[in-house]
Parts: sequence; structure tokens; C-alpha cells
Amino acid sequence: MIKRYFSPIYSIILLASIVFLLSMVSAEPTGANTTETGTGSFTVDSPGNVTAFAGNVSSVNINGRSSTQAWQGYYGNVTGTLVLADSSNSLLYDWSIASPSGEVMFSKNDTITWSNTQCFNYTATGTFADDTSNAGATSQFGMNLSQIHDEFSILSNHTDTVDKTFNITGGSGHQPFYISNLEFLTGECQSTRLHVNSAYQTSNFDNVLLYEPSTASVIFTSLIEQGGSTGFNGDLQDFQALVLEDGHGADTAITTYYVFVELE
Repeated sequence: MIKRYFSPIYSIILLASIVFLLSMVSAEPTGANTTETGTGSFTVDSPGNVTAFAGNVSSVNINGRSSTQAWQGYYGNVTGTLVLADSSNSLLYDWSIASPSGEVMFSKNDTITWSNTQCFNYTATGTFADDTSNAGATSQFGMNLSQIHDEFSILSNHTDTVDKTFNITGGSGHQPFYISNLEFLTGECQSTRLHVNSAYQTSNFDNVLLYEPSTASVIFTSLIEQGGSTGFNGDLQDFQALVLEDGHGADTAITTYYVFVELE
């Protein structure tokens, strides 16, 4: 018997379409206004069938699909404005950005010291000692793979672990990008790429796993496709993103993520 698990809330296929409308962008990531325009989830496959006849022993090959219980997906469009303003947000001048580049970021923390941002390190010590000297490089003392798995009830033998998902580094990894004044070079951090037309691809929709030590913040970062690119469903998308969400067992609690954006 095939067991199929369907959770209407905690699914990688549960993709909330979000449009970001920005009123102000500074030299580092800023909070983004969000509008959820739709949600969908994995549809359970219909069961196949076999015939039984007393005395027979039959060979049967079975292929099934089950929804992830560890990941939530987001996708959508990004618009915004680049401004020259004072501390009270009085505008001296502004520039509308029709096709922005930059990053969309998701974190469970609403306050992040962006100038401390680092690459998440699966083998960090997890002691949370002062790690701010590694800004723009790789975390040494922050959260590690075992700790992030524990937080979201992920076992190392699961198919959809963090390291099996964000599993690209080096020359074939993410494009170079900046967070605040920090440059992250090609493939410097753990990354993954989301599907186009329901299939794996190697050039668009980079997702990068970042960490900020002073607030112990894991930051799921999606690089914006300037001008949009064909997404997982065949529609034009500016970004596609993954975040962790624990839907294992009897866990039905939702997780709140704060959304930030940095436009160029």
C-alpha cells in the first residue's frame, strides 16, 4: 500500500504568489510590503490498480509522489522606487524602477544587522560566539546543519533536508550579488535553483542560504530575475523562493516570515 501525505499548509508546492510594492529603498535591505494574490498546493495522485488471482505472485513496480513537510514556496513580481530621502522619509528625489534587480529575503526575525551578513555554514561550531568579523564571508560559530534541522524537525535521512536542497557551491553556483556593502562572489554560499516549466535548470532563480550572527538569523535569499523569467508554472516571474516550515507529524502551527528587499 502506498501512503501519500497531503498537507494543505506545509508544502513546497504550496506557492503563495506575492507582489512586493515598495515605498522606500536604502543602501541596505529594507522591509517590503506584500500582497498575497493566490495560493495552491499539491494535488494527490489518483491510485493505480492491480489485479489479484489466487495462487499468483506478481512483480509490481510502483512510482508515487508525496508532498514535502519541510518547505514552503513563494513566487511573484517585484516593483519599487529608489529614493533620495532624509531620516523622516521626506523625499528629495525618487526614481521608479520598472525592472529592478537585487534580492528578496525571508527571515523569521524582523530585525537584522545586514552589515554582518554571512554565508550559512553547515559545519559551523554552533556555539554562537562573536562571529561578526566574518561579515561577507562564511559563518564559523553560528547555527549549523544539525541545529537548523532540529529547529524544523528534519531528520538526516529525509529526502528534503537542507543540505540536499541547498546543495550547489563553487563555479556552478549562484550569481554574484551584494547585501548592503558586502559582496558575495559566484558560488560562495550554499545555493539552489528553482524549476522552470516544472523541470530542473541551471541558470535562473538562484536561491542562497545566508546567516546573520548578531541576531542568529537564517536568511532565505532569492536573487531577482531582472525583467522577469519563465517560472515553474510557465508564467513570467521576478523571483521564486523556498523557506523552511515544519509540517511534520501533528504540527499544524504556521510560521511567520518577514520579507525584505534590496533593489539596484
